[in-house]
Amino acid sequence: MTAPGALVQISPPRRSVELTIDGDTVAAPEGTTILDACRQRGQDIPTLCYLETLHPVNACRVCVVEVENSRVLVPSCSRRIEPGMVVHTDSPRVRHSRKMVLEFLASSVDLSTTPHAAEWIASYECHPERYGPPAPPAAAGIRDAAHAGHHEPPDPAFAATVHQPIKADNELYVRDYGKCILCYKCVEACGIDYQNTYAIAVAGRGFDARISTEFSVPLPGSACVYCGNCIAVCPTGALMFSSEHDRRAAGTWDESRQSVVDTICPYCGVGCTLSLHVQNNEIVKVTSPFDVSITHGNLCIKGRFGWQYVQERPGNGKRTNGVPRRPRDIEAASNAAGKSRRKGHDISQRDGPQHDGPPHAGTPGDGDGKGSGHP
Repeated sequence: MTAPGALVQISPPRRSVELTIDGDTVAAPEGTTILDACRQRGQDIPTLCYLETLHPVNACRVCVVEVENSRVLVPSCSRRIEPGMVVHTDSPRVRHSRKMVLEFLASSVDLSTTPHAAEWIASYECHPERYGPPAPPAAAGIRDAAHAGHHEPPDPAFAATVHQPIKADNELYVRDYGKCILCYKCVEACGIDYQNTYAIAVAGRGFDARISTEFSVPLPGSACVYCGNCIAVCPTGALMFSSEHDRRAAGTWDESRQSVVDTICPYCGVGCTLSLHVQNNEIVKVTSPFDVSITHGNLCIKGRFGWQYVQERPGNGKRTNGVPRRPRDIEAASNAAGKSRRKGHDISQRDGPQHDGPPHAGTPGDGDGKGSGHP
């Protein structure tokens, strides 16, 4: 029951549109996409670049369907339904197109951490190996240095790939662009759709196209504010929590043993919902539900990365799950502790023992969580 005096949102009525999907008559509200109409009837269509909280960019072409009297296959994630439309979601033409797209991706990109990729490749009888063995990984910085219109012709003995060393230039997340399919979702989340930071964009053209910071600078030197919203929307694992990456490398990451518990972020009064992914009674990463109106899956650096205070972090050079801590972690912690001790000693000598110890106000990164790049 609506409380007296409460505002009630009234939207204009939407007429129902009838169309035919795979021989069945379907009715859906006007403005619905073909993809949503299919999902409403329990029919799933593969997608990679689509997310309900972002504007569709039609980049991956995995979700294409056949519409009668249409010259080309259409992306179901953005094409709106029309009265009398006849749609085929699994015709030979559609299956052939999806097979080609998946083969191109699998022959050039590491899809090992892409959900459902192996199922789709098997379902559409893909054979990416027919393009030849994968080319050797590029050396660090080679793809970042590529200029549009200036590139070497590919070696016909190999299938061209985007494989390259991972970028681990900060302590919060890694960028493995050998897994990037250029879906644009991270660019959208960082840019106009949500964060409006514009720390990353697409650079280059053709096969040299890649996600890049301004002038390819390391992430700590870019405009990145470490909100991690790009990680939340990445469909392939190209962007990944350092905590998850380290555990995968150590062989201790096991999603079957993880539980997800929702709570409210304690840092401010906005009330963002946090989904805590817990393994062995330890938080291993934090996400936020896409269907919560407060966040739509988005968080700030504190909500997404600032949860280590909940659990013990022993000073024996290892994390709580036994994964060796990175040298940078130990060095940074040691340097910070040394600076704090020296600063506290100086204050004590100047002002007396009543002020002994380092001040907490004014420490870089304390104000908004962005100054130091650490949670």
